[in-house]
Amino acid sequence: MIEDVKKNAEQKMQRSLEVLKADLAKVRTGRAHVGLLDHVMVEYYGSMVAVNQVANVNLGDARTINVQPFEKPMIAKVEKAIRDCDLGLNPATNGDIIRVPMPMLTEERRRDMTKIVRSEAEGAKVSIRNVRRDANDALKKMLKDKSISEDEERRAQDDIQKSTDKAVAEVDKLLQVKEAELMAV
Repeated sequence: MIEDVKKNAEQKMQRSLEVLKADLAKVRTGRAHVGLLDHVMVEYYGSMVAVNQVANVNLGDARTINVQPFEKPMIAKVEKAIRDCDLGLNPATNGDIIRVPMPMLTEERRRDMTKIVRSEAEGAKVSIRNVRRDANDALKKMLKDKSISEDEERRAQDDIQKSTDKAVAEVDKLLQVKEAELMAV
């Protein structure tokens, strides 16, 4: 029972870290990367799908993403979807290929992005702490039901705290890497 609680808590903490990694990948830096367009949706025969499902998305160079739709009529729709997304990108069509240049970030915009990244990291830490609280509550309930001893509960809480500390350290490391990436000119 105790192992189940600890294992469940660690899995939830890992999920929080995965969500943070995905959120940080969406934050734009000065460099181009194909994951930037993952959440851009385009209408395709009446349903909304991700751009990478209707087009080839790859890097032209360090500052340009090339998008090549599978069907010619989709070129205008994909270009419009990229332009209308919240990333501030200005795509240009060149025959069958849509080129998406990455604009340079201003110092002020870099600082704003850093604030966004910090709030994402803080949200992940809160999520991890909530998992710790839930696990500790489950252990207290087991103790109250007399299915475990006080010593077992204390050891399990210590293990959960170690997992929490490890996950929070990972969040701090991810935050530090992303901030350095954002502030690099």
